Amino acid sequence: MLTGLEIATADDSHLFDSKPSSKVETRSIGGWSGYIQKYRKIGSPGQWEHAIFLNMWLDKFRFCGRSACPTSVYLSAAKKLANGGRFPLGRYLLGSVYHILHQVAEKLLLGQSIGNLGGPWWFINMWLSVHMHKRLRFDLFAQHFPRDIAEDHELADAESATRPPLNYGEAAILLPSTGGNEDQVSRFFQTLYEGLAKDQRAWMPYEDPETRFPLTFHPFDAALNKDHDLMMAIITPRAIPVNIFGSVKTSNPTYEFYNPLALARQLSFGQLPIGLSYADVVKPRETITSGLEWIRIAQLPPNVDTSDIDLSAWIPALFITQEYKQWWEEWKEHLYCTSALTYRGMIDPKYKVPENIVSLQLIPQFFCYFYPYW
Repeated sequence: MLTGLEIATADDSHLFDSKPSSKVETRSIGGWSGYIQKYRKIGSPGQWEHAIFLNMWLDKFRFCGRSACPTSVYLSAAKKLANGGRFPLGRYLLGSVYHILHQVAEKLLLGQSIGNLGGPWWFINMWLSVHMHKRLRFDLFAQHFPRDIAEDHELADAESATRPPLNYGEAAILLPSTGGNEDQVSRFFQTLYEGLAKDQRAWMPYEDPETRFPLTFHPFDAALNKDHDLMMAIITPRAIPVNIFGSVKTSNPTYEFYNPLALARQLSFGQLPIGLSYADVVKPRETITSGLEWIRIAQLPPNVDTSDIDLSAWIPALFITQEYKQWWEEWKEHLYCTSALTYRGMIDPKYKVPENIVSLQLIPQFFCYFYPYW
């Protein structure tokens, strides 16, 4: 939906602990600028030049390595892509997102500083932008990008120099941020804490009645679902790899779990109580030591059965089941914490916390709606 990366392709695990047959110089070359200067060529690029570029694209712009300088960690994956190979890169990215959120939550619970974890924070920001666009009164479909126009081309009177976004990712990345304004940050925090007004909620963030963004999977029009494998990949629980690139000795490969029950309502399915599909199947986040071990984990069936799902009879219908309502009523009894106004005073020193505030406040359903992704 946001990146267009592969998620339905089979994962053959050939990238696990793989070592590239060729090497690139990454040390003492002046960072990414030096990397570009060293490997820049004149003329049409070959497969090796393409792999060099994709290595930078994966490291710097997708997975955002913590070293913030050139490495060869992603070179094997880059070579496979340059040679026309396919693998579920979107799952790898999602696994990295889940893992960094877990690491941050763990450090916060222990009262530790977060430090430099690296990771695709850009994707987290983009995802939040899509879900918060109504709160910020941001029209995803009204944005514009500069067109790629030849230098010698003169625009006609009625010809525009801009173009609309091509997908949700392009639209969301333009959402204005709060910057360093402490008042805006504290207000934004209170919004996340206390929830949105009903007219600002984006329960279906990918709703596009006029189909302005072309998708092979469209959650609101069964006639536009052109990719059965993609649809099955979206609704099937699975283990997704983390740190699978590079050497086992340095990358600490592990896995996270993708749980589609957490997003059923957003994709126009009936919302059931959120369950953990692998709770009784395998321990979470164990270290993977070999490619065969990862294949075994990836092929473990969850404790839910998706084999008899008939997508041809699926009709998009947004609703919440009675079981979900009962589940939420029980869970919200346990979700109490300090008033949001207290935290606002910590975020914005100029904000004056009112006297006699309630010290215990219920976390709204809005927060629980986002939390399962984390």
